[in-house]
Amino acid sequence: MNRSRVALGRRGEALATDELARHGWAIVARNWRCAEGEVDIVARRGEAWRFVEVRTRRGSDLGTPEDSLTPAKQTRMAAVAEAYLTEHGLERVDWQLMLAAVEMDHGGRLVRLELVELE
Repeated sequence: MNRSRVALGRRGEALATDELARHGWAIVARNWRCAEGEVDIVARRGEAWRFVEVRTRRGSDLGTPEDSLTPAKQTRMAAVAEAYLTEHGLERVDWQLMLAAVEMDHGGRLVRLELVELE
């Protein structure tokens, strides 16, 4: 992955983290890894937990952030969430997957940031 894509992804994650915090979510972990994969952000608000995949796009040439989240990726996200909960003794908590859809213009300015709870 080239440096500009890495920088774009990091910027998207930082913006998503700030947006989650504005909505009352405490950021518990970032870029948590296990054998099943990685979750970009683990967030908690009260007893509710969210496992957040951040998808950042610059321009619309490759489609929307939502377009890039495949069913296979959502399945991996669920496996990672379950591994996190098991490792931390949280098997009985309320949890859900979430997408942070971040769109930026070619100048690097934020166009849209939407938090979408996934089914």
